[in-house]
Amino acid sequence: MTLPDRESPAAASDRPSDTPFAGLDPDTVLDALDAVGLRGDGRLIQLNSYENRVFQVFLEDGRVVVTKFYRPQRWSDAQILEEHAFANELAAAEIPVAAVWPLAIDAGARLADRVGLSGATLAQIETARGAYRFSVSEKLAGRAPELEDDGTLEWIGRFIGRMHAVGALKPFVHRVTLDPTTFGTDNRDWLLSQNIIPPDAETGWRQATDEALAAIAEAFGGPATRTLRLHGDCHLGNVLWAADGPHFVDLDDAVMGPATQDLWMLLSGERGAMTRQLAAVLEGYEAFMDFDWRELRLVEPLRTLRMIHHSAWIARRWNDPAFPIAFPWFDSPKYWAEQTTRLRQQIDAMGEPPLGGQ
Repeated sequence: MTLPDRESPAAASDRPSDTPFAGLDPDTVLDALDAVGLRGDGRLIQLNSYENRVFQVFLEDGRVVVTKFYRPQRWSDAQILEEHAFANELAAAEIPVAAVWPLAIDAGARLADRVGLSGATLAQIETARGAYRFSVSEKLAGRAPELEDDGTLEWIGRFIGRMHAVGALKPFVHRVTLDPTTFGTDNRDWLLSQNIIPPDAETGWRQATDEALAAIAEAFGGPATRTLRLHGDCHLGNVLWAADGPHFVDLDDAVMGPATQDLWMLLSGERGAMTRQLAAVLEGYEAFMDFDWRELRLVEPLRTLRMIHHSAWIARRWNDPAFPIAFPWFDSPKYWAEQTTRLRQQIDAMGEPPLGGQ
């Protein structure tokens, strides 16, 4: 496949490199940090991230930081800085997220003339292979939470409620709003325009997607749903459990959207199990934030939107060498046939009464 990368309306018009991180080697990472006064001791560990490049870096003064180098042409500077401001607003409210550090150029650093600031928390280093924007945050540690325990779910729900209480104070101005168009229709239309789907699978996938989008539009067309600033990608991989409870990481997908988006990914299993899990999460959530239970009609529509969005996300990055390695089945007819089956299952699920009976 030869696909353009057009995730954000703010993306640059030039075609991005097929190897966007080819110029980002360990020396460049350490040089970038050195230029903002953070001296590495030579040790760094690359952390799991398909979208960006994220490193845990050990500093000479004994501190350990996490630095994120952003995928070129995905987000604008304004969108990234808005994410940083939200993270720091949450941290100031004592919600356990990784605060983003303010940065300053160290004029005495060897490569100080190759690094600039795009805001208080966002820097950029120029390399022979292009420019890379980066940020630095504190390191958070923890393990996966045990969601079989209702107490754990309630604890997570309390912190999401607190997060949403802050998120509701004002809207994002620059970041994406999650709705049936941005995550659904736009992605469907883009996928069909790129000749990505094998011809023998395209008709079935398109028909299933159209039916699913009609059901999603009906659900979103119900009682007015409040939108607020969200984590946006609150799955278990982004929740770390520590002695003091849950820590939330990776606000890279922060969006405006319905509160349910930050809740449904915590649910799994059969309907009875999800009902129990949801009750525990909302028990904690509503201690700090009111929840409109009518929003539960959006659980399955949001799950369906994520499926469509995920297919487009992989396709937009298929020329990045990391993606065929990570998703070798993506360009096969079997993948699209399976997606069609899953979409039809979601159409049935969206026809069922919502969890909680609202």
